[in-house]
Amino acid sequence: MDGFFGRLNPDMCVVTAVADGERAGCLVGFASQCSIRPPRFCVWLSKANHTYRVARAAHHLAVHLLTRDQRDLAELFGGETGDKIDKFARLDSTEEYGGAVVLRDAAAWFVGTILHRTDGGDHVGFVLAPVRWGEGHGGSLFRLSDAAGIQAGHPVD
Repeated sequence: MDGFFGRLNPDMCVVTAVADGERAGCLVGFASQCSIRPPRFCVWLSKANHTYRVARAAHHLAVHLLTRDQRDLAELFGGETGDKIDKFARLDSTEEYGGAVVLRDAAAWFVGTILHRTDGGDHVGFVLAPVRWGEGHGGSLFRLSDAAGIQAGHPVD
């Protein structure tokens, strides 16, 4: 499947979750709109990630698009683990609908109510119904190819 998967270059996003007083967030490469009417979006979280463990108990997730000049945020959310550090300690964030944490510097974001969770193997898909959204600064979006060199905080293996 490398001939197919190797050609993909999706937009990356940061997904944040809050549950039981705990915040978490990770860089996600598996995400897509999955319905037009009603609008729905699905993000896939690795079962190895701290964010997945928090998201299991969450009612809402926030999904953020980054621009190419925000590699520092991508490295923080993709290369560090919330098991060891507070990723939000030095960030400008705000509480949004349902207590979701929104990164103020994101190019665009939305908060979605979790409608379904679907086991897909080593990732679980969270189908979201958008309830609140906003836009930040413009620019080319951060893509999978821009994430080259970021060592995952939690490897899949």
